[in-house]
Amino acid sequence: MSVPDQSNRTRGIVGGAAAGAVAYVLGYLVVYVTQGDRIAEGLSGVNFFTELFGGDPISTWQAAGWLFYNAHFVDTMSPGVFGGAQSTNLIMEADGGSLLFILPPLLLLVAGVVAGRAAGASDPAEGAQAGAFVLTGYLPLAVIGAFLFRYTVGDGSVAPDLITAVLLAGAVYPAVFGAIGGAASSLLSD
Repeated sequence: MSVPDQSNRTRGIVGGAAAGAVAYVLGYLVVYVTQGDRIAEGLSGVNFFTELFGGDPISTWQAAGWLFYNAHFVDTMSPGVFGGAQSTNLIMEADGGSLLFILPPLLLLVAGVVAGRAAGASDPAEGAQAGAFVLTGYLPLAVIGAFLFRYTVGDGSVAPDLITAVLLAGAVYPAVFGAIGGAASSLLSD
C-alpha cells in the first residue's frame, strides 16, 4: 500500500467538498424541476385559505425542499390540529414520487466517485476515505436548508425535522454513499 501524497489528499478533500455541495444543489433542483408543477397544484387549495385568512402563501420552492429532505427519509414536521407536532413524509403519501428516494444516494455515489478520482485513489480504502469527504460539502447545506425551507404557521412551523435533517441527510447519507462511491472510484483508475 502506497502512502498518498499530501497534494492528492488535499485534492480529495476539496474535490469531495465541491462534489458534495454540487450533489446537494443538484438534488434539490431535480426535485424542484420535476415536482414543481405537482407541488404548486397541491398547494393551491391550502394557499387559498392561507391568503384568505391573511397569511403568506407557501412557496413551491419551500415545499420542494420538504420533498428533497423526505427523499432522505427526513420527515416534515408541522403543527398538529390539537397541538403538538405532526410528522409526515410527503413522498410516501403521494402517488408516483417514490423514485425520489433513489436521487440522493445516486448523486452522492457519483460525488464519491468524483472525490475519489480527484484524490487519485489507488485502492478502495483510500477511495472510501476521499469519498467520505463529500460530507464536508453536503452537511453545511443540509443544515442551512433545514432552516431555509421553514414555513411559519402561527406559533409553529412546517419544516424538515432538524435532528434527522442534520444527522441522516447531512451526515449519514453523504458519508456512507460518498465512501461507497469513493471506494468504487479506485476500480476505475487507469
